[in-house]
Amino acid sequence: MQKLVFFVGVAGTGKTTVAIEAIKHTPAAFLDRDTVGGRFVEAFLEKEGLDPDDRDSEYYKKHLRDLEYDTAKDVCIENLKVGQDVFMISPFTSELKNKAWIEGVLSAAGKTKAEVDVKVVVVVLDDIEQQRERIESRGTERDTWKLENWDSYETRVNFVPEINWEIPESSILIFDNSGDLTEKKVKGLVDFIKN
Repeated sequence: MQKLVFFVGVAGTGKTTVAIEAIKHTPAAFLDRDTVGGRFVEAFLEKEGLDPDDRDSEYYKKHLRDLEYDTAKDVCIENLKVGQDVFMISPFTSELKNKAWIEGVLSAAGKTKAEVDVKVVVVVLDDIEQQRERIESRGTERDTWKLENWDSYETRVNFVPEINWEIPESSILIFDNSGDLTEKKVKGLVDFIKN
């Protein structure tokens, strides 16, 4: 059975880091939405005279957000079509609320839920200071806006998105990424993905 695993959570919780550790034990196509569409989004924002790192602007939300997510979705669909397991990394907040979204992905890939095991890993942190430290330590330009507007992010540290997909509760894992990402934590995550 193919695996389609979503790693979701707010900035600085460690979605990508957690997915990288998991993929070492269960190979899959690794689709980070920032990598798939980031350069295009930055170019469009610069062309409009806007901050290329601001993903919270009205312009981004109205003109670029869905384009970026849909591009990542299309790459996911192509991988599912050819039988590849897929890891998707991004918040996916709107998509998780939309019951029809995941059905559309599977349908477009010519797959059913009997053929693809869909799972969601919600990466959270109990420690707001650790979240900020992680964002600062990765040192990407895209994080400048987040750090300068930290008060609006501070309330999101333990944010668990609304998940309206028709998947079993057992296919959703709230993964606390506080502290070190130990072998034991990674093993538990990999067991969740594989079983």
